Amino acid sequence: MRMRRILGLALAAATLAGVSAVGAVSAWATSSPNISRDDCAAAGGQILSRPYAGDACALPDGTTQAIT
Repeated sequence: MRMRRILGLALAAATLAGVSAVGAVSAWATSSPNISRDDCAAAGGQILSRPYAGDACALPDGTTQAIT
């Protein structure tokens, strides 16, 4: 019985850690999307040149995305 409880806790902790890692990756992907120059122009955006940070696309909705 004790071994089953320990295994259950280990499985729960591993599942929680896996969900947390997936959530962190998903959050980073949605908060830092990249866009190409062609996609920026097609969306009506303006390409900005940022010193030491590379180029970015300023979209009409007010968001800025890094250009890949």
